[in-house]
Amino acid sequence: MTRALSSAAALGAAAVIIGIAGSSCSTLTGAEELGLVWSDEFEGEAGESPDSTRWTFDIGGHGWGNAQLEHNTDRSENVSLDGAGHLAITAREEEYLGNAYTSGRINTRGRFERTRGRFEARIKLPVGQGIWPAFWLLGADIDPVGWPDCGEIDIMEYRGQLPSIVTGALHGPGYSGGNSIGGQYTLEGAAFNDDFHVFAVDWDSDSITWSVDGHEYMTIEPSDLPQGTSWVFDHDFFVILNVAVGGYYVGSPDETTTFPQTMLVDYVRVYGTLP
Repeated sequence: MTRALSSAAALGAAAVIIGIAGSSCSTLTGAEELGLVWSDEFEGEAGESPDSTRWTFDIGGHGWGNAQLEHNTDRSENVSLDGAGHLAITAREEEYLGNAYTSGRINTRGRFERTRGRFEARIKLPVGQGIWPAFWLLGADIDPVGWPDCGEIDIMEYRGQLPSIVTGALHGPGYSGGNSIGGQYTLEGAAFNDDFHVFAVDWDSDSITWSVDGHEYMTIEPSDLPQGTSWVFDHDFFVILNVAVGGYYVGSPDETTTFPQTMLVDYVRVYGTLP
């Protein structure tokens, strides 16, 4: 979802679609075959900040590379535990340091970074025109090489005005922003704001597979990349959770959008081959 640690690139209308699936696939992707190497279950008192040994905040309201409208803060009103085993990232309509909205964005940069494995989170999504939550990975070498050369794996992105559809994508050199490579998953007969769902990728040396609730819907391999481009998913990435308001991907909120809107995260877990 970003052009840099301090900006966010959307999966745009021009993205290359590799796979679109419904609920016919039901193959679990093998987390039980790997060991748990990192997790956060978000246990703690209501109003507490997420564990600072696991997470750090991205703060600012400069649009994040996508004309986003929110100012991301480290306030408990925007990012905190709910006391029931969840992390709450809440977008609010309020004037704050020149922005009309506030929200939150946290990441594991410098706390936890990993190459390959299964990355999954159980999340209940918000809803509404202009609401843009995401669960994604960004290359830890972003400072020396920049975006998109560092690589980006969007595990889950979602437009609040399309509450039954989530998307996944890869961004890299020659296939970024509106030219990213990705696909979408449609939840039949329900919406992602109604309940929790598990969003995951299984990432190995020559493929990345996306799933929702264990249903695989897309696999991308190096051969799927545009000719002349390179596979940059061979080094450490860190985890990001955020809720954006507005931006190129979703458009602005309108009179139908209600606030506050909260993304609840039950857990984030990473599985991999143990030493």
